[in-house]
Amino acid sequence: MPLPRRGGEPRLAGARVVRTTLPRATPRSPKRVGRGAPLLSHAQRLTRRRHSSEQVPPEPEQADFRSGKWLQERAGGDARDPRHTPLARMGSRQRGSGTEEVVIPCASDSDSGSVDLQLSNLDDIQKDSDISDIPILPQESLPDNLRSLTLREPLSEASIERLAQSIQEVLHGELKDESQKLKFLRSLSSLSQTIPYDESTESFIHRHTAEIVHLLSVLVQEEPLHSLTSLVRQEIFVTITDLSYQDVCLLFGSEDREDLFELITKSIISLPNMSTPIELPTTMSNQATEQESLYRETFQAFSVMLQSLVVKDPHLEFFDNIFKHIDPWLQSNKDHERERATTVMAQVLKCLSSYLNLKLPLQFQRLGHLVAVMALLCGDPQKGVAEEAAEGTHYLLHITLRLKYIMQDRDKGRSLKETLKRCRELLERYSLKEFYCCPFKIVQVFEVFLDSQELGQFIMTVLDSLKSLPHPCIQQTAGELLITLVKFAEARFEKVPEIIGVICARLSIITLNSVRQQIISTVSLFVSRPKYTDTVLSHLLCHPVPYDRHLAELWRTLEVELSNTTWVLWRLLRKLQKCHEGPSQEKMAYVAVAVTDALYEVLMGNKLRAAAFRLFPQLLMTLLIQIHHSIGLTMSDVSIPSGLYAEQEIPTEVTPLCFAIQATKTLLLRTLCWQEFNVMEKSGGWTLLKGEGHLQGVSLLANALMERSRLFAYKIMYLLVPLINRGNDKHKLTSAGFFVELLKSPIARRLPRVYSTVRLKTWLNEESKLFRILALTGLRNLTRHREMREDIKSLLPCILNSLHETDERIILLAIQILLQLVRMLDSTSLATMMKTLLSFFGDVRQDVHCFSMTLFGASLKAVKHTEKKSVEDQVLESLVPLLLFSQDENDEIAKESRRVLSLCARFLNWKLPREVYCKDPLYIKPNEVRRVCKFFGEKSKGKIDILDQTLTYSKDPKLPIRRAAVLFVGLLSHYVDTSELKRKGTDWIENDLRELLQDPEPSLRIIASQALFRIQRVGSTSEAEINVSWLRKLFLGCLHT
Repeated sequence: MPLPRRGGEPRLAGARVVRTTLPRATPRSPKRVGRGAPLLSHAQRLTRRRHSSEQVPPEPEQADFRSGKWLQERAGGDARDPRHTPLARMGSRQRGSGTEEVVIPCASDSDSGSVDLQLSNLDDIQKDSDISDIPILPQESLPDNLRSLTLREPLSEASIERLAQSIQEVLHGELKDESQKLKFLRSLSSLSQTIPYDESTESFIHRHTAEIVHLLSVLVQEEPLHSLTSLVRQEIFVTITDLSYQDVCLLFGSEDREDLFELITKSIISLPNMSTPIELPTTMSNQATEQESLYRETFQAFSVMLQSLVVKDPHLEFFDNIFKHIDPWLQSNKDHERERATTVMAQVLKCLSSYLNLKLPLQFQRLGHLVAVMALLCGDPQKGVAEEAAEGTHYLLHITLRLKYIMQDRDKGRSLKETLKRCRELLERYSLKEFYCCPFKIVQVFEVFLDSQELGQFIMTVLDSLKSLPHPCIQQTAGELLITLVKFAEARFEKVPEIIGVICARLSIITLNSVRQQIISTVSLFVSRPKYTDTVLSHLLCHPVPYDRHLAELWRTLEVELSNTTWVLWRLLRKLQKCHEGPSQEKMAYVAVAVTDALYEVLMGNKLRAAAFRLFPQLLMTLLIQIHHSIGLTMSDVSIPSGLYAEQEIPTEVTPLCFAIQATKTLLLRTLCWQEFNVMEKSGGWTLLKGEGHLQGVSLLANALMERSRLFAYKIMYLLVPLINRGNDKHKLTSAGFFVELLKSPIARRLPRVYSTVRLKTWLNEESKLFRILALTGLRNLTRHREMREDIKSLLPCILNSLHETDERIILLAIQILLQLVRMLDSTSLATMMKTLLSFFGDVRQDVHCFSMTLFGASLKAVKHTEKKSVEDQVLESLVPLLLFSQDENDEIAKESRRVLSLCARFLNWKLPREVYCKDPLYIKPNEVRRVCKFFGEKSKGKIDILDQTLTYSKDPKLPIRRAAVLFVGLLSHYVDTSELKRKGTDWIENDLRELLQDPEPSLRIIASQALFRIQRVGSTSEAEINVSWLRKLFLGCLHT
């Protein structure tokens, strides 16, 4: 039986031109076709129209977005001659001028020509009415030209059996040439028309669906990929369309069907551009025209096939699958592929908009992605692509409105009504041409309908498109879309970490500076929102340090609204502070290093300068604490998340300490602390901070701030008062080191005792030597304020005990405090302290030696007249060491010794010989030395053993002291009490002096030999005097007898 012929006009090269004009369906109440006619379904009407041989008059012209033909106002219309109407909703380059090819009609003028997309229906809503009262967008009745259609004669059972048998033979056989392929496809198409009235046909097709799908896949694969030379592709599309009308879908439902859809989509869209030479014989002059017609008709059949799938798609399941397969082509780098895909998508959206009859549940969950793709295409540099995308976006807005209506939560009806009103207000601002020419304005309108999940889809789609954009201008469009959407919907996003992650990954491939700034501005908008601040910062910190130039640029160019700058910087700083609060870990947390580097980059960019000034106390102290934690660490001592560096090697010069130091330096410079920076640099403060002298570096910086930036210093003090005892030991030590230096300031007098003296007393009793040093430093600074000395008086026992410490800094600090408080000591405490101080005379630590003498002298002045007797022994014991150390090679010690010696003489009411004050070495002036020795020998008789005390210093490590002591021993022997020498003898002196005869210093050996001679002579004289005295007594006795 010959196959029924489709259409009543001749075909080019045997092609079946699709002449299908589908009516606008009314989902709720389909209308009768003519008076008395039975009710017809959409599919039946489509089938009847497609197989009717009746000539259909052209439809009224649809609203056209392309080539300047934009949507008309509702009140207006297009009065042009319908003969000039484009017959198919194809791209302008694909329309033929001679043959009328019509695709499925989707919307009439009354549907598509509205400026506000029929949102004027909102005017009918009363203020107190429920959202459910909003009328659904009206559907038009069927066109009049379809109401007089007549049904084609049904096939007989014998014909149906022959068709089925021929198809079955093919399914089990092989198709060799084009004619056999076309015959099979047309037979299958004709058989599909019998499904409505023949149950066996439906059963046959369903039984052999898998085989049919396989055979169609084989037919498509056999077609050449880079040319179009036959009608097989077109017939495949038409056949699938016919089956779709009968609810037999060959493209969805299984893996094989999905593969078939992917295959046929690629086979049509990936064909070369029409301007590309085609492998066809050129013997005929009209060959190029026929080739163009073949391209156009095949593409049209493909478009009709897709539209047939969404005519009855209440759950948008088919539309979702169509978009999944067309989506990659919409983002193709090839202009002609992108244009074909956009044209198809626009026609599918138009058809879906016309036949939309949604029911829950909806399978399409990628509205945000679709809106983003269409908006990007509206900014495409190819005019054809942009125009087709603009038309598709128009119908997409129709679909979105109805989609949101059916998906609305009835409890949130008023919210939807307000959304619709906002949408209408936005649309009224622009003309339609202006609206669809500006993708970022499209975003403003769609944004009101997109929920948080769809907003995330939109942004991710735009960001993903940045990695393969073929034109810089589309990068610009993508940047505008991002920044616009985030500005208007910044509080409604959910997957912010994923968004930030993609942004960071795409920064390296964005070439336009303006687009980079827009992308960075997007991050700035997110980070400015308190809802997202921590999320954004946490994700940005999960990158390798030091940050690459792209991420460093992001940190440096973050632009946050002035009202939010402090919040953003504070949240970043807080992440670092949390690392210092707990006990010290074996490894440093990676976030601490990352935040430090981020602070450096932010401060370098200087975009958050106001916040840096406002948070200067917190920033400085936190960075100093981080420096303390980082001393001696390398990146191997940092707990780096697995996979962070992957195959990337960490530079050996990169350490946590270098990040902390450079951030601190940058902070000082950006907050105009130039002089403080200079002090640190000239005094080696940065070197001190990096090592064991960390607390000294902290003190240096604190003092520099006290002198030059008192306001900052005061703010830091008030910050530290309540927080100083928090955190781990390093946190406390650094804070305390800064705090105690600030106690010099006048505002320290206002502090309650619990934050000053009580706190310092607690530190004095700490086991940590460093805390005791800091406590004494704080007390020293507090003694500058006279009104606070009374409070410190209660701490004198603790301070006096500090003199017994071995650490030089503790002793010196205690002496410096006691110098201020010495007049508060009673006589007993003074005597005890002076005795302790005597032990420091001659200490190898020169500062301890010098300050101990100073305090000894101050103590003499503090002794009351009535209490002099209690300290007289200490004063007498100090004479020899003071006299000897007046010969010290250190000028300060020598000078201080002479000064204190004069105080001792005044205390004892002695008048020292002027030779005592001689600055020259005494061993070169023997006469002066004799007078000095004579004075002290005579004054000390019966009070101290001056010879014994002097001999003790003959073993002093300093040569001048040993030399003076030996010199004095030899001379003092003439002025000491001979009875004492008789009692002790001189052997012990001679033994010590003989040892000095072996000293390597010649001058000392000479002086020692002279002293030894004098001692021996004194000893001999004493013995001779005893013998003479005994003889005299004996002689006198004899005379008496």
